[in-house]
Amino acid sequence: MRVLVRQHGGPGAAQWYSAMFTPIDPKSAVPIYLQIIEQIRRQVAAGVLAPGDQLPSVRELAQQLLINPNTAARVYRDLEREGLLETRRGQGTYVAARASALAESERKRLVAARLEEAAAEARAFGISHEAVLQLFRDILARRRPARKEER
Repeated sequence: MRVLVRQHGGPGAAQWYSAMFTPIDPKSAVPIYLQIIEQIRRQVAAGVLAPGDQLPSVRELAQQLLINPNTAARVYRDLEREGLLETRRGQGTYVAARASALAESERKRLVAARLEEAAAEARAFGISHEAVLQLFRDILARRRPARKEER
């Protein structure tokens, strides 16, 4: 699903681009609003959404994702409470200026959640801590650093 987001490129310049949302699963045990919150968090963490980017209005988001406007309003309200979004009266909803700092902690949280899953699976298979650590080191060694500061 595509959601239009307004990105400000410079003084007076604004361009529209589409940010990809994975399909929302109404049959999932995870409530729809939490699925959307997680996707927006991931987009901020990945840099797809940056501070100052404008998100669609509640009504537009509801229409684009085929959800109830109350659900869209809850998504924005919860993300605003977290400090990820800010609403400017009469202007709309934007990615908050402090989202960059939150994005770093969000990236760590997302990776930690995946590592928790991997640790549980390794434990279920009876793989030792040392073997798991060596597997992880081997995987890291096969991958190039993603960012300059990691080199």
